[in-house]
Amino acid sequence: MTQDQQQQVLDLLEALRGNLQQDGGDLEFIRFDGEDGNTVVLKLVGHCGSCPYAMMTLKGGIERILKEQVSQDIAVEREEE
Repeated sequence: MTQDQQQQVLDLLEALRGNLQQDGGDLEFIRFDGEDGNTVVLKLVGHCGSCPYAMMTLKGGIERILKEQVSQDIAVEREEE
C-alpha cells in the first residue's frame, strides 16, 4: 500500500470513529501489517470491544468501506487485548 493510500485509510478511520463513539465504543489504529502493508490492524474499545457484533463491524463495516474507497486489497484484522 502506498503512503497516500495509508493516509486515506487513517483519514477514513478517523471519520468512522464518530459512529462508534455514538454507541459508546471506539477504535484504535494499531498498525499496517502484511507483506504489502495491506492489512489494517485495529483494536475495538469501549462497548465495541466486548460487543458480540465486533467482527461484523470490522469486516462488514470498516473493511467494506476501506475496500470501496481505498483499495480492494485491504484486509482488516482485530488486535486482541
